[in-house]
Amino acid sequence: MDSSQCRAARALLKWTQDDLAIKSGASAVTIRNFENERSAPQKGTLFLIQKTFEDAGVEFISENGGGSGVRWKKETRKP
Repeated sequence: MDSSQCRAARALLKWTQDDLAIKSGASAVTIRNFENERSAPQKGTLFLIQKTFEDAGVEFISENGGGSGVRWKKETRKP
């Protein structure tokens, strides 16, 4: 997951940075710095943030010539 995917996943879920911080256990400062490309979280923190999104129904699309991104998992669609 990169910073643009993090922002897109939050937008898909209509979560604020504070919402993500509460749900993932990461600090709001860590999320803000990551999304603004000031610093990268530690691998464990990045894993927790991505897992939080995936548990909420977000699927991450890897770079495959068409660009990385996010979308709803097929079996799950949560507003």
